Amino acid sequence: MTFRLLSSAAALAITAGAASADYSLTILHTNDFHSRFEPISKYDSTCSGEDNAAGECFGGSARLVTALEDAKARLDNYLLVDGGDQFQGTLFYTYYKGKLAAEMMNKMGYDAMTVGNHEFDDGPEVLRGFVDSVDFPVLMSNADISGEPLLSDAIMKSTIIEKNGEKIGLIGLTPQDTDELASPGPNIVFTAPADAVQGEVDKLAEEGVNKIIVLSHSGYKVDISVAENTTGVDVIVGGHTNTLLGEMDGAEGPYPTMVGDTAIVSAYAYGKFLGELNVTFDDDGKVVSAEGAPLIMDASVAEDEATVDRIAEAAAPLDEIRNKVVAETSDEIVGSREMCRAEECPMGNLVADAMLDRVKDQGIDVAISNGGGLRASIDAGEVTMGEVLTVLPFQNTLSTFQVKGSTLVEALENGASQMEEGAGRFPQVSGMSFTIDPSAEPGSRISDVKVGGTDIDPEKVYGVVSNNYVRNGGDGYKMFVDAENAYDFGPDLADVTAEYLAANAPYTPYTDGRITVKE
Repeated sequence: MTFRLLSSAAALAITAGAASADYSLTILHTNDFHSRFEPISKYDSTCSGEDNAAGECFGGSARLVTALEDAKARLDNYLLVDGGDQFQGTLFYTYYKGKLAAEMMNKMGYDAMTVGNHEFDDGPEVLRGFVDSVDFPVLMSNADISGEPLLSDAIMKSTIIEKNGEKIGLIGLTPQDTDELASPGPNIVFTAPADAVQGEVDKLAEEGVNKIIVLSHSGYKVDISVAENTTGVDVIVGGHTNTLLGEMDGAEGPYPTMVGDTAIVSAYAYGKFLGELNVTFDDDGKVVSAEGAPLIMDASVAEDEATVDRIAEAAAPLDEIRNKVVAETSDEIVGSREMCRAEECPMGNLVADAMLDRVKDQGIDVAISNGGGLRASIDAGEVTMGEVLTVLPFQNTLSTFQVKGSTLVEALENGASQMEEGAGRFPQVSGMSFTIDPSAEPGSRISDVKVGGTDIDPEKVYGVVSNNYVRNGGDGYKMFVDAENAYDFGPDLADVTAEYLAANAPYTPYTDGRITVKE
């Protein structure tokens, strides 16, 4: 794989010798917003009004409105797009589904977005309602939706929009494994991304479009692969892996990441950044310069007052639920994506322990949870229900079932199979321990599995608790679909966790070596 980042000097040199037909466009972009309409803390969780007033918060719709108004005022030619996953993440989504997201995106003037996997969390019906409510196209190229009547006439693979007299082709991508990650139903078939993109590029080229932007909710590595395995793609606006690109701490690569002549950008998640990429095309539609940065939405960005008022109005029905203090924690409970999808993490232990504690008198031996179901950390001090719901927003219920030890090992192998990609299937557990060798081939990474301190017996039947998403095959856990004595309708996982925190308050976060990752 080859990364090439054009320097400002090189870009200037190229531009200086180019014809007068050069065309410049600024691409403003967001991704993985996850219903963070209110400001968030540095932990990507709830931020109090006091902390916001003290300048310690980030993001929120009101800051984005201001930042976008500023950008539009200083830019001659711009496009505003989103890389998917507007849905899910806070009580706002639980209460309003896609309605508030549609309202805010319309207010901000988006030109297009792609479908993220979480847009399918409540099935095609809720997604259709969102698509009908927005003033812009929602795109998805790598899915056959012809068999799904709710969406077949609503979502396009690609579209053409005109900006300053030039045609821009936009193509959408969603994860190929969306059927494992969400609830799209049985009528949609997801396909390989590069093939789907190339098919749309070729169609757009036939219509005379030579400036192509892919809105890709597929992850940074897939975006690089798409760039390597297609021709004619100029820019990929990413999402899904919450990737931060740029020169700041925590960035995973340059902004943009250049693969041949294709510029790849991504702006982390949760509205904490607004991506701004300045691209110049030559007369043939080739990118001759691409530079920019994700702009941080910190306290230096004023909040638009009308938007603050609207979000406060929308929050009113939620306040009684989320402001309730349910417990106290002595230290931050770390639930970061980076940790919980790669190793034992304190939030994973809390949630798995809470699950097992709730059903331990029902013959249940172990708990297994997907690290991707943990969406935030909780800071030290009082813990509100709102914070718990931000960590566990999916309204998953406890599921209990029985499987053989060999099936449990198969499940752990699935959980560790994509850890280098930061996949959400990484297992957080209780009542068991195991070792992972990341250098081994997927499917052969797990060893030293113990249940209750005793070596696992492949033929013994164990009682397991998980969430209904995992039990029904989500995140690749297909081995649980036909489990014995399955019951998927237990209490809400967020309620179970809140009650466990309350019973153990003040709670002390911890790790104890239940998951060992070989160096």
